[in-house]
Amino acid sequence: MVTHDPASTTEIAVAASGVSPLRKIRHRSGVFAVVFCAVMLLTALVLAVLPVRYLATGSVIVAEQESGDVAASGVSTTDDPMDLKSQLSTVRSPRLMRLAMAVPGVREAAVEDCFSRSGFDTSGCDEMKTDDGRLVDYVAAHYTIGSAGRSRVIDISYVSPDAAIAQKLANALTTAFLDEQRRSRADSREAAASRLWKQARQTDAEVRDADAKIEAFRRGKEPARNRQAQIRSQRLTGISRRLADAENARAEAAARLQEIKTDQVRAADSPVGLSNRSIVDLKKQLTTVMAELANLSMTLGPRHPSIRVLEQDRAAIRSRISTEVASAKASAKASAKANAQKTFDENDAAVKALTRQMAAVEADEQADAGSSAADEAAIEHLARATDIKRAQYAELYKRAGELEAEHRALIDGTRLVSLAERPVQPLSPQKGPFLAAGATVALLLACAAAFVGDRSQVRERSQRKGTGNTPIAPVAMVIAPAVPVAAAPSPVGAAPALPGTDPSLPERSSELSIVTGAPVVARLPALQRQASEATVGDSLPVSSGGSLNGALHQARADRHYQDALRDLAVHLAAPVNGRACRSILIASSSASDGKSFLTLSLAQHLAAAGRNVLVVECDLGAPKFERALGLRSSLGLQGVLRGDITPREAVVSTDAPKLDAIAAGPFAVSAELLKRRPLGDLLLWAQSYDVVLIDAPSPGIETDIATLAQQVDGVLLCMRTDRSSIGQAVAASSEIRLAGGDLVGIAITMVTDGGTG
Repeated sequence: MVTHDPASTTEIAVAASGVSPLRKIRHRSGVFAVVFCAVMLLTALVLAVLPVRYLATGSVIVAEQESGDVAASGVSTTDDPMDLKSQLSTVRSPRLMRLAMAVPGVREAAVEDCFSRSGFDTSGCDEMKTDDGRLVDYVAAHYTIGSAGRSRVIDISYVSPDAAIAQKLANALTTAFLDEQRRSRADSREAAASRLWKQARQTDAEVRDADAKIEAFRRGKEPARNRQAQIRSQRLTGISRRLADAENARAEAAARLQEIKTDQVRAADSPVGLSNRSIVDLKKQLTTVMAELANLSMTLGPRHPSIRVLEQDRAAIRSRISTEVASAKASAKASAKANAQKTFDENDAAVKALTRQMAAVEADEQADAGSSAADEAAIEHLARATDIKRAQYAELYKRAGELEAEHRALIDGTRLVSLAERPVQPLSPQKGPFLAAGATVALLLACAAAFVGDRSQVRERSQRKGTGNTPIAPVAMVIAPAVPVAAAPSPVGAAPALPGTDPSLPERSSELSIVTGAPVVARLPALQRQASEATVGDSLPVSSGGSLNGALHQARADRHYQDALRDLAVHLAAPVNGRACRSILIASSSASDGKSFLTLSLAQHLAAAGRNVLVVECDLGAPKFERALGLRSSLGLQGVLRGDITPREAVVSTDAPKLDAIAAGPFAVSAELLKRRPLGDLLLWAQSYDVVLIDAPSPGIETDIATLAQQVDGVLLCMRTDRSSIGQAVAASSEIRLAGGDLVGIAITMVTDGGTG
């Protein structure tokens, strides 16, 4: 026997009832209005109590390079995420927070902000006046620092109940960050420029002194010049110029070597980003992985295995990129240091060699010249020395100017985008979105309350209709009179009566429930054709699938019949002996009680309500399902019982969504086959369906209801108003109970104005 968890019984009842959600809310409009108003009132109260918060935001852009610097370096760092992360860490550092708090008036504003938040306990705010650590911890908790999307813009925000305080603290940290960036980037260039300016000033002073000595010497003596002196002078001039060039090159190489030793290598000396093939390939791989991750994130959840694998690949590639960049930088630094040292050594050797050459020429000149020539040589020497000093001064001045230009470019690398403006609109709470969210929650809770109330009402009605389910002794059942259940049907063309409107029906239903020990769970009205046609029920006894098909079409359009089916579905969804009733056998106490019609119409109703339904035709002697449902021919249940096919192969989909069927088979056979091969395997396979309805064989001598009743969760006994008798009902219910089956109720068909139940 197929069993299921009874926790899903309420879901089956609600879905099978077919009641529109709007009708449920309309039925429980009072509960809906009370819950909605209460939630909206609570929302307004919370909105009035919540403190107001203002957000002020300042923005800076970091690591922006001038076009000349990018061309010179060959490497662009504007797309390096590690550099941006280091800048964010700098902004969040306690050191920078202390620098921001050191600005006049900022500490006082932070203390005032603390007092405005603290309420009655202000001890911590008093300590902030003197304790820098507590002050930094407090303001750091209220700063929000992050990048603006995928750009290199950093937003520095502060949240405060006072708009002016939020603006002041946001601007204080923004300004402190800009100042710190300027200082850190300018230190190396400023130190080199200072040394060059100092050397230039010394050279300028030496040139001035040399010019003064030459002028004084010339005024005192007028040395004679000769051709040999001119030749020697030209030679010395050439050596002097080469010496000046060598000394300038040595000075530049010394400055470069000093920068490398102090770890201030320019970007031009380490082109590791664009020229390194490994890093370029890794970046391409990273781009591909991130694109795949973005595509999959739109369809898969963040914990999907594919998303996890791509995230691990992305982390691994980023780690390899960092390793390659660090290795390339180290290699570039070592190479630059070796080149700078080699250049310095070559220039230093050239300076020494030229100095020795100049000394040798001067010695020769002094040896050959006389006393008058000595004076001329002295003047020439002073002039040449002055020229050298003047050339050195010009070179130093030019180099210092270049360093200052680079210094300004580095300062412009971190620029202000905008300072924080004084916020006008509060960050929270925002009345519009807050009230909209409250209205949404109120609507959801009110709908839930209405649905719960409606569900409780359905349960109570089901319990009231299902009372009195007390078994009657077999002896009482046997001696019950064989009295017809109802009188003759109503005239042809009369309008159908609503269930339960006949005054005599409740009395007869109570009598039937007492003698059978089963509640009357449904009173299904007779379907009516046009006034000129006979009642549809008249065609039900005919063993014709075609007439049954027409009746099913009319049943779907009959509102009263669908209401009766809805009540029947609610009763069948109630637990039987503490468990859900999923597999239901629909049997009859006599022939032509509308058993097959009730099975198919109930299955179509449940499928239309969203349940997955399987109908099984066990009436092997008079099969009708194939023509009634328009199914394709198959071996059906006959093939399953004989073992020719599996239950899955016997299932045929119908035109109704969520409704599958297993017909009896292509031809009529003896029902004895059901005794030899039970339906246990079929019912076990059908656990994937929400409801399994089984059309029992027609009553006869070949089989009995007990064979199937003990294999299902419950049995629904079908009785026709104008034909069935209470004695037949007592006999059928006794047979079901003696076999160990559960009789869930009795369904009375063909109820009319004149009929009784």
